[in-house]
Amino acid sequence: MAPFIKYKKRSRLRYGLYMLFGLLALPYLLTLVYTVVPPPVTTMMVWKTFEGNSIDYRWRPLADTSQNLVRSVVTAEDARICEHAGIDWEVFQTVAMEALENEGGPKRGGSTITQQVAKNLFLWPSRSYVRKALELPLALWIDLVWSKRRIVEVYINTAEWAPGVYGAEAAARHHFGKSGKALTKAHAAQLAAALPNPAVRNAGKPGPKVRKQARTIRRRVNSTVPYLACLKLD
Repeated sequence: MAPFIKYKKRSRLRYGLYMLFGLLALPYLLTLVYTVVPPPVTTMMVWKTFEGNSIDYRWRPLADTSQNLVRSVVTAEDARICEHAGIDWEVFQTVAMEALENEGGPKRGGSTITQQVAKNLFLWPSRSYVRKALELPLALWIDLVWSKRRIVEVYINTAEWAPGVYGAEAAARHHFGKSGKALTKAHAAQLAAALPNPAVRNAGKPGPKVRKQARTIRRRVNSTVPYLACLKLD
């Protein structure tokens, strides 16, 4: 009887390891699918529904999205996207040092757009070392498999721009009553300025902080254009 019990325990352990491996491998397999297929939903959307938010998610190809918005978002979130392989190690090292030196944690985020795509698609919102450990190899894999343009396209379409509002098209209609392709430079900069915390920062009715950040983004956009050749924008 004892050998049978040991066998059952080993079988359960083996089954649990298979399940764990499958869960860890799933994002890498889905990344291959999402190379050509728009993600139907993200874990971030599912997570937020448990908080009581509805989902307004409208996918649009990057060609049907305002280039003003694309340039503003990349300028604000990851102006060096064409220079790194998914992780900006210089920024990451600086933020890591700040986290060690300051009890309150780093004063800024160091995530690239690729890392944010990995988090939005497959992980969860709260900060933790476990999430970061899963996020980093995923970001490297996504950068290896996708083009930079595809990475930005997925980010623009899956980022949350207001509670329950995902993607540039839904955000443009929610905040400004227009399509995502018709966004002006001013509106694009306001949306980009609100991205770090859309639950607090309202792009449609910006407070002083959002307006100030939007003005900064508009000033920086022209200087970053030469460094965004990998995105093949118009």
